[in-house]
Amino acid sequence: MFLGIEIGGTKLQIGLGQGDGKILTLWRGSVDATAGGEGIRAQIGAAIPELLARANVERSAIIAAGVGFGGPTDDATQRVIKSHHIAGWTDFPLGEWLQEMLQFPTVICNDADVAGLAEAIYGAGRGLSPIFYITVGTGIGGGLIIDRSIYRGVGKGAAEIGHLLVNGTNEHGQSSQVILEQMAAGWGIADRARVGLQSHPLSSTSSLRSILPASLTTLQVAQAAQAGDPFAQWIIDGAIAALGEALRQVIALLCPRRIIIGGGVSLMGEERFFAPLRRKLAERPFEAFAGLTEIVPAELGEEVVVHGALALARNAFLS
Repeated sequence: MFLGIEIGGTKLQIGLGQGDGKILTLWRGSVDATAGGEGIRAQIGAAIPELLARANVERSAIIAAGVGFGGPTDDATQRVIKSHHIAGWTDFPLGEWLQEMLQFPTVICNDADVAGLAEAIYGAGRGLSPIFYITVGTGIGGGLIIDRSIYRGVGKGAAEIGHLLVNGTNEHGQSSQVILEQMAAGWGIADRARVGLQSHPLSSTSSLRSILPASLTTLQVAQAAQAGDPFAQWIIDGAIAALGEALRQVIALLCPRRIIIGGGVSLMGEERFFAPLRRKLAERPFEAFAGLTEIVPAELGEEVVVHGALALARNAFLS
């Protein structure tokens, strides 16, 4: 039996399983960002005994734990490098802290890498290699999976597609090269809508003008686009164009067999998200690789990081 833990910027999930694509018992909680890393660690310490009791599993039955952490991690030291969303994690010895608390081995890794591992083994990439996984949500993360193993560069991560430079608009609405997250992540889409509502010609009749700018969310922008709002459609089209530009670079460099996309923004679905994205890629393909990479939605849903964390622990410690 293994323990799989997801430590994110908004949620904490802990699951029990065999690392075979099935979660036997799941604990899920929300993260209080104001409590910082210390608060999340207290949540973990309280949740694990509760989970084991609910599952009627003794701690001695757990072989190891795997963790998908929402930020860069160091494979050699098993430390968190930093969190981009929650204070109190910079250079934190998460692997050591967990191992001391749990009294069994642990392994940590970036959450997008871990999610990619799960999709490659149990989800939309099963039986295929290489797989490039992207989560497009509050932020944008990536993971490259080759023959069911995570590619981690020199040991501190790789495949950080959210930080590729693309053509877009800066915080003042001016044309500029920006990181992909600024155009296509949840926070970037909402920020671009807030700026655009102040000056873009299409915004004068937008339904989004009825929402206080500070309260505007990516979901509201997506819903307005779905309803035919021209300004909201312009915002979403810009996000998809930027994502297509970044994926064109990924395909030219890696030529993966399949690109799998998950995360909240991708839930706009086939008509509003995936089909336009495929069309963007078809407009200017790298001709030698044209048609070799499929773009598909992720399959494992909200528990994808837990599935991956369980697989990570199984791969590291089963022998």
